[in-house]
Amino acid sequence: MKARTVAFLITAALVVYFVLLGGRAVVLLGTGDPVGIGLGIGVLVLPLIGAWVAWTNVRFGFTTERMARQLDAEGGLLDTSGLPRRPSGRVDREAADAWFEERLADVRARPEDWRAWFLLAQAYDLAGDRGRARDTMRKAIDLFQVPKNRV
Repeated sequence: MKARTVAFLITAALVVYFVLLGGRAVVLLGTGDPVGIGLGIGVLVLPLIGAWVAWTNVRFGFTTERMARQLDAEGGLLDTSGLPRRPSGRVDREAADAWFEERLADVRARPEDWRAWFLLAQAYDLAGDRGRARDTMRKAIDLFQVPKNRV
């Protein structure tokens, strides 16, 4: 099953959960009891926070996918299938480090180009640093979404 399908299924389950939780919050708010109202407000805030987190992650995925399609159409999406791999399937550490250094040099040469940042995020991901990969992809998204007349 594709990651996108799994993400949609989980999001759909979350929406159902948030609706049910929101219903409980309304019941608690309707009690008129100060404790019930306080709990109702707390329970109502949880689905709102959850919905915001789900939306930001879905938006991140859609934007990243759109960027990858554009980069691929431009011929700029680099193929990493030729990099040496460990038996586990992960890219060999030395190869990942060398590939990373090339992407980092590209970012230093073109710091305002979302394409360079996108490929650097891919390099972080290959190296197994998911946190930095996500942060770097956020930078690429920020640059991707800047109107052309502001650059």
